Amino acid sequence: MWRQLRQLPQLSRRLLHTRRGLRSDQTFVTGTSSAYIESLYEQWKADPKSVHGSWAAFFNLDDNGASEPYVRPSTLGAPLSALQGLSGVDQVLQEHVRVNRLIRNFQTRGHRLANLDPLGIDVRSSLPELSLDFYGFIDSDLDRTFTVPATPALAGRSTGFVTLTLREIIERMKAAYCGNIGWEYMFIQDKALCSWLREHIEDLSFSLTPEEKRVVLADLIQAESFESTLNLKFQTDKRFGLEGAESLIPGLKALIRKTSELGTESVIIGMAHRGRLNVLHNVIYKRMEVIFKEFKGIVGTHDGSGDVKYHVGMNNNINIDGRSLYASLMANPSHLEAVNPVVLGRVRAMQTFAADEDRKKVLGLLVHGDGALAGQGVCFESMGMTALRDFCTGGTIHVVINNQVAFTTDPRHSRSSDYCTDIAKFVEAPIFHVNADKPVDVIRCFKLAAAWQKEHGRDVVIDLVGYRRNGHNEMDQPRYTQPIMYSRIAKHPKILTLYRKALEKEGLVTEDEVENMVNQRQEELNKAFENLDNHEIDRSEYLPLTWKNWTRDDLTPYTGVSEDILKEIAVKGCEYPSDFTVLSTLKGILSRRQDSVLKGEGIDWATAEMLAFGSLLWEQIHVRLSGQDVERGTFSQRHHVLHDQEVYMRRHTPLTALREGQAQYTVCNSHLSEFAVLGFELGYSLQAPNQLVLWEAQFGDFANGASIIIDNFLASGEVKWGPQTGLVVLLPHGYEGMGPEHSSCRLERFLQLSGDDEQDYPESLLHDPTGELQIKNTNWQVANCTTPANYFHVLRRQLNRNFRKPLVIATPKSLLRLKEATSTLAEMTGQTAFQRVLGETDRSLWAGEGSQNPDIKRVVFCSGKVYYELAEARSKEEVKDVVFCRVEQISPFPFDLVHKFADHFPNAEITWCQEEPKNMGAWSYVRPRLETALSKSEHHAGKRPRYAGRAPSAATATGDKNTHKREIAAFLRAALH
Repeated sequence: MWRQLRQLPQLSRRLLHTRRGLRSDQTFVTGTSSAYIESLYEQWKADPKSVHGSWAAFFNLDDNGASEPYVRPSTLGAPLSALQGLSGVDQVLQEHVRVNRLIRNFQTRGHRLANLDPLGIDVRSSLPELSLDFYGFIDSDLDRTFTVPATPALAGRSTGFVTLTLREIIERMKAAYCGNIGWEYMFIQDKALCSWLREHIEDLSFSLTPEEKRVVLADLIQAESFESTLNLKFQTDKRFGLEGAESLIPGLKALIRKTSELGTESVIIGMAHRGRLNVLHNVIYKRMEVIFKEFKGIVGTHDGSGDVKYHVGMNNNINIDGRSLYASLMANPSHLEAVNPVVLGRVRAMQTFAADEDRKKVLGLLVHGDGALAGQGVCFESMGMTALRDFCTGGTIHVVINNQVAFTTDPRHSRSSDYCTDIAKFVEAPIFHVNADKPVDVIRCFKLAAAWQKEHGRDVVIDLVGYRRNGHNEMDQPRYTQPIMYSRIAKHPKILTLYRKALEKEGLVTEDEVENMVNQRQEELNKAFENLDNHEIDRSEYLPLTWKNWTRDDLTPYTGVSEDILKEIAVKGCEYPSDFTVLSTLKGILSRRQDSVLKGEGIDWATAEMLAFGSLLWEQIHVRLSGQDVERGTFSQRHHVLHDQEVYMRRHTPLTALREGQAQYTVCNSHLSEFAVLGFELGYSLQAPNQLVLWEAQFGDFANGASIIIDNFLASGEVKWGPQTGLVVLLPHGYEGMGPEHSSCRLERFLQLSGDDEQDYPESLLHDPTGELQIKNTNWQVANCTTPANYFHVLRRQLNRNFRKPLVIATPKSLLRLKEATSTLAEMTGQTAFQRVLGETDRSLWAGEGSQNPDIKRVVFCSGKVYYELAEARSKEEVKDVVFCRVEQISPFPFDLVHKFADHFPNAEITWCQEEPKNMGAWSYVRPRLETALSKSEHHAGKRPRYAGRAPSAATATGDKNTHKREIAAFLRAALH
């Protein structure tokens, strides 16, 4: 007997353990009346000890059985046929346990038998754990009655218990879980969430009204007519059509209507190219004339390079049953899923600026491909932010356009899991698999997803299982790799055909009515094509609303701040409550930080950063900084979040308490991701111009993990799509002997992506000493500052202009605590500003502007930490004929200041010195630009700069300390002698 019990799963074992107290006159099996069971159940709820132990066990099955999240698939346990041989009370009790297990297995595994594949290729006719013999039953048992917990599928709105035949139980559970929708949700650990879902999923009364069905028909006609029209008029153009998944359009529109009813005011959408044009037109309501113009090559999105039509985005205010809803489909590159974190960041920013703390007003909607969702790591990274305090958005709705093939790769070769959506289980997002050929079921899933997200603020996934009628694009031949699939597709009727026939059969529409609807829609499309030349493009559609008319007219060239304000920021920024226990070493750091500002000297990098952030917050400009370990700082330099040493999880952020009316400051450690977190902050920065958003890498080279965001969004997003960003990327950089992975932020890569011409000396520099027009005409800025004051100003400069550009800063490590690398308060107050170059500071070598020194034999241009090594070596060796010029803003290159400085030393040769290898760092970028700058020089025209630095290398740095020191000595010698 006990050997048999050990073969049962834990739940059944727990129930059987109660059998020891059974009596023949008061047992579980004597309850044949449903009313009697109900009364016992109510009695048990009031006092579990008031009923016999067998009844208590059965009632526990209701509370901890069928309604409990199922963790382990039943197929991993032994079939209950192993219990043959039990008799009497044991046998009947076990049969009820088996029936309850069958019910729960329908809830957990019924999706495996659902009718999901429109093509009928991936079809399962049976599943062992949903078969009679798995539980020891035979066909003659189908008409026996069993008393089971009353779930919605079995008893509607009734509660307690219900008595049904086994046949009825199976039929009702199949109807709920094995129809055109496959429900996955029982892996969720929260019982209340499972119960909520079960009540909605097992409600078999869902239907659409006749009017709603006609709306779906109209939506399908619009979706199909869009594709057929483009196919007819532009047969050789790629459009990545939606054929095979057209039910996405009525699904999305139903979702938007539902979420609008529930209070959503904005929907931000991210999706790749499959079906994108159809969504732009039929969901976001992009004018057909514009789409036709894009196909004809008549119009771009703006004055930049532009992008292919299935990458661009659009913003629009649309009317939903009399309610205005802001809808935005964000631009994206061909890198599938890369837009996901960008959408999430923008959603979070909108919620922040709307003070939407409940996260109910703005919805993020991500449309995935099946192959991309399963294969792209950014999906996991993005979902990983779902429940993080400073990154959550109140739940994202994910929709998968499941082609059942990724480009040419079959699912069995493109993922290791059963479903492409299995990744969502790690955030416990319910998954609704639905047959795309069944529009009513599609609508049900989209509406339920909207309700779930709004009610619980959690992610949800809709797996729209369809097919791709053409190849990867319209020019592709899919029969090379999927011959069987595409032979079926060729014979398979379109979704519209299937749906209209269903409505005609119901008598809701006639064949003529449908033909009239199709013809009317076609006439509208033809008219748009004929009138496209008369339609003007509204370029503001490509920009978020907050960027319209945002420029300021009170700007000055200076970014200095009042001394009194900076001192108050220093005091407040280092304070904490009197009952807050700070680590003793941190007390000293905060005290020295405050003293340096009050004394006006010795201000280090962390203090300058605090003053920059604090002054912007003082001016009511929102500041957000995120990244791995940014609250403290990788190098223990920042300490913007203090932790009480005696009270668990008590924190204090001084910069949030500077003064009444200041802007919000958010500083937050991120999870261990670069791709998704940088994408998130980029999306956050895109929402509004008047904010400073920063992302800091733990070490500069870790930015490699975010290269897709850097290349495709940050460096080129504006020229491709129009929207601007002022995002700041902080990349710790410097060669201190820490090896290949902790030395270089790969400056060369950012400089290579700079869009300025090495041979073009901008005319704007002749009349613009600030260089702002030069920056406006390029794609971003790359800086490597050498003083805390310049770091302070370059941050503030981001907000002191009527345009926005990304800023990449190679931030220091050893300079954070170098005494020589400090600034005075006077360098940050009054009429002070960022210095694109910093000239020689030794007045015995150069007296300043207007003076020349013909005895100088060499001018060494450099950037960053290497300057201090050069200065120390020059002083130690008493070199008197070499001067230094620090290029603080490397890109766009300060041509004007470089040649002007060189002309102070008419007899000098020109050298560039760097600590990076010759094939890295700034050398490849600055060499031709130095030559262009010198071509305007009075004394150095035609000269070519020489190089002083490390030799070319495949690795960024050596891992050997002695080699590191020898390399430094060698390039310093080359620079000075």
